[in-house]
Amino acid sequence: MSRRRIIAGNWKMNKTPSEAVELCATLKDLVKNDDVDVVYCVPAIDIVPVANAVKGTNVHVGAENFYIEDKGAFTGEISAPMLKDAGVEYIIIGHSERRDIFGENDILINQKVKKAFASGLKPILCCGESLALRKAGTYTEWIKRQIKWDLDGVSADEVKNLVIAYEPIWAIGTGETATADQAEEVCKMIRETIADMYDAATAEAVRIQYGGSMNAGNAAELLAKPDIDGGLIGGASLKPDFGQIVNA
Repeated sequence: MSRRRIIAGNWKMNKTPSEAVELCATLKDLVKNDDVDVVYCVPAIDIVPVANAVKGTNVHVGAENFYIEDKGAFTGEISAPMLKDAGVEYIIIGHSERRDIFGENDILINQKVKKAFASGLKPILCCGESLALRKAGTYTEWIKRQIKWDLDGVSADEVKNLVIAYEPIWAIGTGETATADQAEEVCKMIRETIADMYDAATAEAVRIQYGGSMNAGNAAELLAKPDIDGGLIGGASLKPDFGQIVNA
């Protein structure tokens, strides 16, 4: 079975609404590729203008975060129904910055994955190791544990529609990139973990991205690997280079 490639830009906390619309116009013709799912995961305030700006194009809209309740006294938070109504299809869950800076743990991340599926959003679930874990050689156990915790109680049918993003924390925004072989080793291990938890068909269906300083220069080599189905792109998603990654 051939998995459809997915290239998602994670804009992080960048771009005002007017700048976001401008970027969509800049990228519009550069990201045309009917064989690839192209996603812009944008700050909450940019979702509505970006959803309007990409109407009629091949681009899907994603959000960077949400809370597990539909509504209520949760000042400053945003809910899955709000995102869905605004035109969001994908949601990043468990990004290392959410885990490290905002203290999100695997229990909350597991609740978010379940909530996203229940709300009709497609999760992009992030996992990955720090430099210390990489150097200690315990990174595979760490990532397996993240996957098992984050997908606890999630059905095989849901996992088939899941995107998993492997992001070595030591390669995010550092300019360091895992080699194509290092990235493939972990993405293959993630697929094997899904096969152990569910079955071969589910493992074959799940799409696994590499996220960690993927850019126009290294995208083709990374994407040529059998278990790497796309990229979760940070800094390079804010530049025309993003088009070269989509078409790598």
